[in-house]
Amino acid sequence: MAKKIAVVLSGCGVYDGAEIHESVITLLALDRQGAEVLICAPDVEQMHVINHLSGEQVAGETRNVLVESARIARGEISSISSVQAESVDGLILPGGFGAAKNLCDFAVKGADCEVNPEVARLVREVHAAGKPVAAICIAPALLAKVFGDESPELTIGNDTGTAEALESLGAKHIECSAREFVVDRKRKLITSPAYMSAGGLAELAEGIEKTVDALLELA
Repeated sequence: MAKKIAVVLSGCGVYDGAEIHESVITLLALDRQGAEVLICAPDVEQMHVINHLSGEQVAGETRNVLVESARIARGEISSISSVQAESVDGLILPGGFGAAKNLCDFAVKGADCEVNPEVARLVREVHAAGKPVAAICIAPALLAKVFGDESPELTIGNDTGTAEALESLGAKHIECSAREFVVDRKRKLITSPAYMSAGGLAELAEGIEKTVDALLELA
């Protein structure tokens, strides 16, 4: 029987949403392994909108995280509020600044960040059910906030400042290359740096594919 994995997106585009390469490679890796995918996102407004050509914020423009995520999902997506832990075998969060702006606000508040209530609920419920949770790129910061009191072993690669912020939340940071991943088997948490350190798609894909393999092994 195919394992069902929830993929939590945070918009569409590296600077204000889900990182598209990371998201698509995650979905491809899951499909190649025969997993059933349930794509979801919070039905909230983005923190802001970035012009990805100029890198500048677009004044006065707003976008919805669920609507933007539907671009990557080809319309097959659910509001995260409708997803329950009992309906999936595991969960994975691709990166992109959206993970640190729209799923939580780590990008602006660092260790003082707050996690979107519905995102935190689903992550906690999946974890409490003994099912694995994976996070890619900057998304492990969200896991550090949610599970900091458990001292989880996580990685965002080798960025010292970000690693220190995760450790201030209670996590134990482990340096890792983009081609590899870190598994906290006790807590069933899997993390990989992806574009936090990857120099290209091949590096990125290798680390994400290994992360997906580990997720499905624990599911």
